[in-house]
Amino acid sequence: MERIWLEHYPPGVPADITDQAAAYSSLVAMFEESCALHTSKTAYISMGVTLTYGQLDEYSRQFAAWLQSIGINKGDRVALMMPNVLQYPVCLFGALRAGAVVVNTNPLYTATELEHQLSDSGAETIVIAENFAATLQQALPHTAIKNIVVTSLGDLLGSVRGTITDLVVRHVKKLVPAWNLPNPISLKHALSEGKKASYAAIDLRHTDLAFLQYTGGTTGVAKGAMLTHGNIVANVCQAYAWVRPYVSDGKECIVTALPLYHIFALTANCLTYMKLGATNLLIVNARDIPDVVKSMGKVRFTTITGVNTLFNALLNNADFFKLDFSGLKVTLGGGMAVQEVVAQRWLKATGNPIVQAYGLTETSPAVTVNPLDRKTFTGSIGLPVPSTEISIRDGNGRDLPQGESGEICVKGPQVSPGYWNRPDETAKAFGADGFLFTGDIGYVDPEGYVFIIDRKKDMILVSGFNVYPNEVEAVAMEHPDVREAAAIGVADEHSGEVVKLYVIRKNDSLTEEALIKHCRSKLTGYKTPKYVEFREQLPRSNVGKILRRKLKEE
Repeated sequence: MERIWLEHYPPGVPADITDQAAAYSSLVAMFEESCALHTSKTAYISMGVTLTYGQLDEYSRQFAAWLQSIGINKGDRVALMMPNVLQYPVCLFGALRAGAVVVNTNPLYTATELEHQLSDSGAETIVIAENFAATLQQALPHTAIKNIVVTSLGDLLGSVRGTITDLVVRHVKKLVPAWNLPNPISLKHALSEGKKASYAAIDLRHTDLAFLQYTGGTTGVAKGAMLTHGNIVANVCQAYAWVRPYVSDGKECIVTALPLYHIFALTANCLTYMKLGATNLLIVNARDIPDVVKSMGKVRFTTITGVNTLFNALLNNADFFKLDFSGLKVTLGGGMAVQEVVAQRWLKATGNPIVQAYGLTETSPAVTVNPLDRKTFTGSIGLPVPSTEISIRDGNGRDLPQGESGEICVKGPQVSPGYWNRPDETAKAFGADGFLFTGDIGYVDPEGYVFIIDRKKDMILVSGFNVYPNEVEAVAMEHPDVREAAAIGVADEHSGEVVKLYVIRKNDSLTEEALIKHCRSKLTGYKTPKYVEFREQLPRSNVGKILRRKLKEE
């Protein structure tokens, strides 16, 4: 498809970032540049503890030296299993500096899920928060793990430990299940040993692997998307080019409530804002909304990223409206569709629009972003970022003309070369012409804005008619007594499938009949839910995205 979107790029955003990405041999080179430029600036804040770029440079170098001292070589996999704490960026950049491939692991994994990821990746080293060590204990016998580093709140980077109160440490330790692992060492000890060891810089190029980033497993067993240094450098340059006209180097503070081990926050918060020399406010538990709001009140934040459910939860907290939004420049929404009612409430509350973006694990992740100053909510996922091509294709892989709906396909320097040790799955998702088949159904309008209708596999087929859950959910959310909604298809002997809606109510007086009547007034008959089930909670992914798959499995 012709790149018609270039005519509608915001001022100052280039059509391509090839030269910018070529300036960095690897992600490590980009990181070291930021540390040199912003040595004295605060890189991270977590539970009252600050870490400067200079300290991050020092500690990550120590961790890299320790990894090398125990025999970690270029290309070896190192797993990280931690929430948003200061230890995460130290170990992340340390592993990359040692030439290792980082395997980001969800701390909430079950032993079965963890065993699969560790055995599939072949990781022999893991850094894990002690809160989750009991899970590793169960998974360990069937993995190749040899080196275990365990960290806790009381093990925070030596000299900065003193700023964490003993009260907090004791409280968190009460939440740690008993565990027994062979020959574990503390992160504090690893850093101490690394300080005495020599560090040898590794020759890294764009073609070298940086991450094995596992998909969420929503379509089956989780697969490891191979993301190279070139993929990540390109996506950081693409994102940087997009936000740079609106922000200032060394002066931003981003709220990081989404987990850094997830590709969205990893690239957007950790890496792009690292290039900006910004401060990351780390939120350990994003589900504790009162604590999130309290933490936000202690800084002058300028950016926040999130998913629709996070924004919705914040808007349902009375104290959120007491925050100072005068510094807020960018609100970036992704991971799932942003609902119009949530976007409108956010704009009214903060004065800043939710800028909807789109991406996938396999694309590092950014594919499209809306202009950051666009206040009108259109439902679009934005314009393709620089150096990115979009193709809309039918079921036979043929290009469709602008305006017609089909599968969104993506090509660009941020697109993964494929899945780790899965040539079969790679062949299914990555075309011979370099385009990734996303599994999302959408179209491109005359100005080049991309719109997603829904996930191909989530589509509901009612009497031969396509029903997209996003549309049904958006209508349900317009009801003033609905807090959250999820739509799926359930079997029906007459029409094949019908729509079932799962709802969390704001008001217990809301009835199934009243909500169906509301939906019927805005949806054609076959799209209107036939069943409504009220729930206290809905199944979610690690970033808070509602998992329709789990509802279907019930």
